Amino acid sequence: MADPNGFLKYQRIDNPYRELAERVKDFSELQLPLSTEERQRQAARCMHCDVPFCHQGVFYGGKRAVSGCPNDNHIPEWNDLIYRGLQRKAYERLVLTNPFPEFTGRVCPAPCEKSCAEALNGAGVTIKDNERFLGDLSNDEGWVAEIGKAAAPTGFKVAIVGSGPAGLAAAWRLNQLGHSVTVFEKSDRLGGLLMYGIPNMKLDKQVVQTRIDLMSELGVEFVTQVEVGRDVSYEELAADFDRIILAIGAGVPRDLPVAGRQLKGVQFALDFLTETTKKVFEYGEDKLPKSLAGKKVIVIGGGDTGNDCIGTAIRLGATSVQQLEITSSLPLERTKENPWPEWPMVLKQGYGQAEAVFAGNDDLTSYQMTATAFEGNQHNELRGLRVSQVGSDFKVIPNSERLLEADLILLAMGFVGADKEILDTFGVQEIYDDYKTNNEKVLVAGDAKRGPSLVIWAIREGRKTAEAIDEELMKLITA
Repeated sequence: MADPNGFLKYQRIDNPYRELAERVKDFSELQLPLSTEERQRQAARCMHCDVPFCHQGVFYGGKRAVSGCPNDNHIPEWNDLIYRGLQRKAYERLVLTNPFPEFTGRVCPAPCEKSCAEALNGAGVTIKDNERFLGDLSNDEGWVAEIGKAAAPTGFKVAIVGSGPAGLAAAWRLNQLGHSVTVFEKSDRLGGLLMYGIPNMKLDKQVVQTRIDLMSELGVEFVTQVEVGRDVSYEELAADFDRIILAIGAGVPRDLPVAGRQLKGVQFALDFLTETTKKVFEYGEDKLPKSLAGKKVIVIGGGDTGNDCIGTAIRLGATSVQQLEITSSLPLERTKENPWPEWPMVLKQGYGQAEAVFAGNDDLTSYQMTATAFEGNQHNELRGLRVSQVGSDFKVIPNSERLLEADLILLAMGFVGADKEILDTFGVQEIYDDYKTNNEKVLVAGDAKRGPSLVIWAIREGRKTAEAIDEELMKLITA
């Protein structure tokens, strides 16, 4: 370790956010990167401790949350290399496990930082920002293309259904190993949730497109606007490819089947975010029409997607924004039942929530609140939402109902799983821990396998699935 006292000498400095008054005017990225010199000092804060909790993902709380990096990134090693100015070597070490640091360095919630040994009594190391630094630098310097070059062709062909983080990770690794890869995407653009599920201000779409363009140059074939089961059948894929990976995500949203659900103005969060990103492509990051000017918006759900909806609504000129959470508010500090290195279950303000408060929505979030009915007019247009308080058992408290005015309600209550119709089309009834299924030709990776989760989990599973396929196919050569 180059500087064992780095965590004592340097204070934590995160990539700063742009000023609130400026960033709410556009869909440009929220954060501004630090200089290389400051990034080296931040990397020097990594202690290379004897038991690095940061680089091993450990479940707790009934497997509801993870502490440390789910991808087993060897964080102390590449932090040390950053500090010593050996950026190429740092990048090479990082991408042994994570091929897409330019993505995770922007959108990962960084459970590694919360389990960092320095976070026991301090603020932890800026692992996420360091990762973004390496990802962006590697693209600027051309290292990504050099590392991504394909090995000698094996003659095997693999089809991947879905171009989200799991599908891209699998395609990247399979191509590196010399296999012929074709990625099928039902949408008009590639990237899955990276493209359409995460707003541009969190993940600039040019960052995603740059990687996809490079993958295409390196030999990966991409096919868009092709829906498996409609435009191409399982039988056709099975005849043309040696293996098939389903990386279709867990895109079935959780609905709210109460009276008035059919009203115009009630919309799934992902549909809203997708439409907005398409407008960013059409108009540019700073010229979108204020389509929500004069509108009152309610977001139901308190996770990252709900926060993204709030930030997006503010940028589109919403007159007011409210957020409903059925759960109670989290504590301000860790409880004794939630010790380090677990993820801290504490109240925090997301970027979108901060922007909404800045815009004058002082009473933004209502906790222990449930929706009981959507109210509309004679034209089937949304006009309001009936809500009630709930107790700790989530049951409605009598006589607590009230009506909230609303022109747009966004359902951001998470996802329930993968599209079962697609799994059935491929004859998949069981998915095993090693990504294989009861259909020996089909493997499943990412959210389609584990349910809604983090981008870094999807990247890990895509890589692991690719390596499992490679091992299996190469045995056929030596058999």
